[in-house]
Amino acid sequence: MQWNSARLRLLLTLVIADLLLFGGVSATAAEARAPARHGARIIAEEQAGERLVDLTVASPALGGTAKVRLLTPDGWERRGPGETWPVLYLLHGGFEPETYKTWTRESDVEELPQLRDVLVVMPEGGQVGFYSNWWNHGTGGPPAWESFHLDEVRPLLERHYGAGSRRAVAGLSMGGFGAVSYAARRPGLFRAAASYSGPVHLLHPRMREVWPQMEEAYGGDLDALWGDRDAQRAIWQAHDPHHLAQHLRHTPVYLSTGDGTPGPLDPPGSVYDPAEAVIHDLTRSLDTRLRRLGAPVTGHFHSGTHHPAYGERELHHSLPMLLHAVGA
Repeated sequence: MQWNSARLRLLLTLVIADLLLFGGVSATAAEARAPARHGARIIAEEQAGERLVDLTVASPALGGTAKVRLLTPDGWERRGPGETWPVLYLLHGGFEPETYKTWTRESDVEELPQLRDVLVVMPEGGQVGFYSNWWNHGTGGPPAWESFHLDEVRPLLERHYGAGSRRAVAGLSMGGFGAVSYAARRPGLFRAAASYSGPVHLLHPRMREVWPQMEEAYGGDLDALWGDRDAQRAIWQAHDPHHLAQHLRHTPVYLSTGDGTPGPLDPPGSVYDPAEAVIHDLTRSLDTRLRRLGAPVTGHFHSGTHHPAYGERELHHSLPMLLHAVGA
């Protein structure tokens, strides 16, 4: 019997259908685990709470695996083909354990009724990843956190997990930098951005005061990140929200920071925090530049240290702006 191309296609279709129906793998799961164009794929999925789903992603950009936590909207588990929700990316700070759990561990994000109609994405970003593709002394390669988040995770979530194209991004500390830097580096990808105590002006003179502390906490030379601030100044500028501020002229931005003095949310006995005072000046600088550009910026400058309780409070304050931007 002659096997023409039409018959071969029919046979292959039947075989694949049998595997999906009787091989113990659903079509949805098989699609989610299939490599995307960039090679990243979901290799594990775990229900971590009533509305929490933890994904494990095999990432060429990182040269390994990393976690992503989803806080899912109402009805998400019954989603149909093509059904999507607005997305809020929440980025964590640096030097923390199990970073994809930070926001659910240190805030009331799971309890907020405003987020029942939004897909919240909380990706791992490394303890000092700085939401950047590392320069690595000119060689490039892993870790490439920006590529992981925006070119690997984002398309996977949009293909298989109900993530829509209306996106906002917010973060605390290192994550605050990441949120505004991503919005500036990828104009139009995010409809709004918020930074809570983020170092959002990398080339501000006072940044030199905290950089040695960051290197000490990292345990080594951070030149692999963006290089030397003078010799590789162009790389620093390419990640600096202050230098890229013109790209934010039409993006609503929320900026907040404490002034370093203990405030109402600090534990008893707290003392002056010089690092937060530096971040205050960095944030003021970006706020001023955005206002001069006529950008839609909201600044909230308050007493307080670098305590995560302020990140939770500022998320509450900024949510109306973030959710309005994505039409939630």
